[in-house]
This record gives sequence, structure tokens and C-alpha cells, in this order.
Amino acid sequence: MQKNYQTELDRIISQLDNAPNLLLHSCCAPCSSYVIKYLSKYFNITVFYFNPNITEIEEYNKRALEQRRLINEMETVHAVKYIEGEYDPAVFTQKTKGYEDCREGGDRCRICFKLRLDETAQTAKAAGADYFATTLTVSPHKNAEVINKIGERCATEYGVKWLSADFKKNNGYQRSIELSRQYRLYRQNYCGCKINF
Repeated sequence: MQKNYQTELDRIISQLDNAPNLLLHSCCAPCSSYVIKYLSKYFNITVFYFNPNITEIEEYNKRALEQRRLINEMETVHAVKYIEGEYDPAVFTQKTKGYEDCREGGDRCRICFKLRLDETAQTAKAAGADYFATTLTVSPHKNAEVINKIGERCATEYGVKWLSADFKKNNGYQRSIELSRQYRLYRQNYCGCKINF
């Protein structure tokens, strides 16, 4: 039976006494919009923009700029901070070598999720964050079970708590579209890598 990650998130939130520190990996401003709005009621969020899978520097910079702009313009319950990881697309290319023919949702994506969540977990641990999470599950093109299982493994490996979630639930994806319109966000039409695009 498939785990209900939204129910798990609701359970965690219901047990919070204060606002813990959350390092939130973000793939882009549109996907993060709903997640930040939702979670900032319960957590002190630092958005971690780490996406070496974006294979063109111009595209990477455009998305990073939009992420910073959204954080500066969006009203949130708790203030949201921003940090950016190192951009080195060669790391992604090396890790996914031999998987160039995989379609979206296949093994190349799993490797990419692991790459980004490893770095997020390590950064969360170093920063003393209480939890780490990712905005990736807001997309209807991303498998929440796969992402959460990778997050759980990273939590065990690095010793920091994973915030289970399926942000597309409760109209999360639809809400991200509405917020993207409200903040006039650039919405890219691909995840990041141009392999098999």
C-alpha cells in the first residue's frame, strides 16, 4: 500500500510546538511558490537553490533570479532566507553518464533527485537545520513516493530529519500556478537537463 505523504506531513505539523528550521530545496520559483506559502506558517525556511541538472547557465541564472525575487516579494508568516549551492553541471553529467536515453521519470531522474537531496541533507546538517525537504513533489510529473524514499535514505545517512510531503495534494500544484500568475513568475517548460528534450 502506497504511503500517504500528505497525511504524514499533516501529522508532523500537528506535533510542532514552535517553528523549527527547515532547509527547503527548490527546483524553481513556480514550484516553490505554494510550498513556501504553505510551510512558512509552521517553519523558519531557508530556501536552498541547488540545481546542477540545469545544463545551460543562462537558464540556471534566470531561474535563480526568479527564486530570489519571489522570496523578496512574497508575504510569509515567518521570514524566508535564501542560499545557493554551487552550480556545476559537470557533476550532473558525470553522475548520469550512461543514462542519456532515459525518459523523464526514469533512472536518470532518480539519480538527479539523489544528487540534489544528498547535497540538501548535507547542507541542512552543517547548518543545524531541524528538517530538510524539497519542492519537487509539487509537480504532477514527479513521483512523490520515489522522492520521499530518497529523502528518507538521505535522512538516515546524514542524520537530519526528512520532512515527508506530497505537495501536489490539496490542490498544491494548482495553487502554484495561481501564485506564479500573481507574481508574474517565469515558468520554464522543462525540468532542467536538455537530454532527450
